[in-house]
Amino acid sequence: MDSTERKNLQGANLQGANLVRANLIEANLQEANLQEANLQEANLQDADLRGVHLEKANLIGANLQGADFSNAHLLVQGANLQGSILQLVNLQGSNLQSSNLQGSNLQSSNLQGSNLQGANLQMVNLYGADLQKANLQGADLQGADLQEANLQGSNLQGSNLQGSSLQGADFQGSNLQEANLQEANLQGANLQEADLRWSNLYRAKNLSFDQLSKVKTLYGVELDEELLISLKEKYSNLFELPY
Repeated sequence: MDSTERKNLQGANLQGANLVRANLIEANLQEANLQEANLQEANLQDADLRGVHLEKANLIGANLQGADFSNAHLLVQGANLQGSILQLVNLQGSNLQSSNLQGSNLQSSNLQGSNLQGANLQMVNLYGADLQKANLQGADLQGADLQEANLQGSNLQGSNLQGSSLQGADFQGSNLQEANLQEANLQGANLQEADLRWSNLYRAKNLSFDQLSKVKTLYGVELDEELLISLKEKYSNLFELPY
């Protein structure tokens, strides 16, 4: 499949197909069945993947820049998207539960309302990504770049954000219960009304008194002693069990 002509594969059944290094630039793959397909290093730049079925598909190293993945199905054990280029991709409302996205480039992508529960997002580039109301419960975001990302209203309960870059990220109204934020860089991050109960903020970088004074709750939080003492003196109510 090396032709540069735009391919129309709408609704096609390509289950288990060998599409290694396939040229699918701008291809129309709406509602296509690509379950268990091998798309390793395939070029899907600007492809139309709306509603496509990619359960258990192999997308290691694939180029998906600018592709439209809205309402795509990537459920069951999770798709393998390790190291993929997903910059500017539309994944709004997609189900990426338990998927492997380690080291992928999702810069400025649209993941609004998507399900990333339990996904492997270690070292992922999510700079400027839209993750509003996304489900990231239990996701592994260790070392990820979430600078300037929009995480308003997202669910990050039990997620691992250790050592991640969160400068300028917007966590307004997000659920960070039991999240691991050790050594994360939170410079300029918006934590207004964020639920931080039982979270671990030990040795978090560039975290200010002002940022933490605006959260919903700090009940049971692990925090560096200096900040902990000063916050308890002025905002003791933040350490009470919220209703």
